[in-house]
Amino acid sequence: MNFRLNWIGFKTLVRKEILRVLRIWVQTIVPPAITMTLYFIIFGNLIGRRIGLMNGFEYMQYIAPGLIMMSVITNSYGNVVSSFFGAKFGKHVEEMVVSPMSNATIIMGHVAGGVIRGLMVGGMVTIIALSFTDLNVEHPLITFSMVILASTVFALLGFVNAVFAKKFDDISIIPTFVLTPLTYLGGVFYSISLLPEFWQKVSLGNPILYMVNAFRYGILGTSDISIGYAYLIVVIFVAGLFTMNLALLNRGIGIRE
Repeated sequence: MNFRLNWIGFKTLVRKEILRVLRIWVQTIVPPAITMTLYFIIFGNLIGRRIGLMNGFEYMQYIAPGLIMMSVITNSYGNVVSSFFGAKFGKHVEEMVVSPMSNATIIMGHVAGGVIRGLMVGGMVTIIALSFTDLNVEHPLITFSMVILASTVFALLGFVNAVFAKKFDDISIIPTFVLTPLTYLGGVFYSISLLPEFWQKVSLGNPILYMVNAFRYGILGTSDISIGYAYLIVVIFVAGLFTMNLALLNRGIGIRE
């Protein structure tokens, strides 16, 4: 497998992805900001008043990190799957494949674009969250590193989806039937300590749970799981998905068919 990184090609891909996000900002930045605002109003403000404290924090405070992380991972995923599938659909993915860029460069360029969009949306949602509640970052390094790792995981997963997608409908299957359920069941709106023991164990099979809890620990200092174990799980996903994507491109799956 060729891991060589072409920096000129990498920077060109990242620049293309950033310009793409900014050019259609009404579709890429505004909708998630509006959606998260509604979450804060409905779940945090209206329902939160009845719930009271969650793990010693106001409910609005407790769900804020989860909502920020949810916006980051969904937008990182969505950016890569739509961008790379668009390249396949427009038939200019072949130009990247035959160029001097290695397959690793192609993957990392698209993933970096997805991470940047995720961070942009996450920053916007954080600003919105601060208008509803107070957030004091307890562990900045954990907060920043986990949001980068989590967005990388889902950017890589979006690349996998784009490689196998044959039509536009295919890029909405995983977000609808996999990503959305995992997100809602990933501890965004509740502590898994509230669940029966059996469902707590089932929840441990959800990778988003580790990302949300580690990010929440970085901001609030509270978590339902071991932070070290969360990092281990996320790093394994990053390495596994990158290797998988590289193997798919090297074999020409989804491109040369």
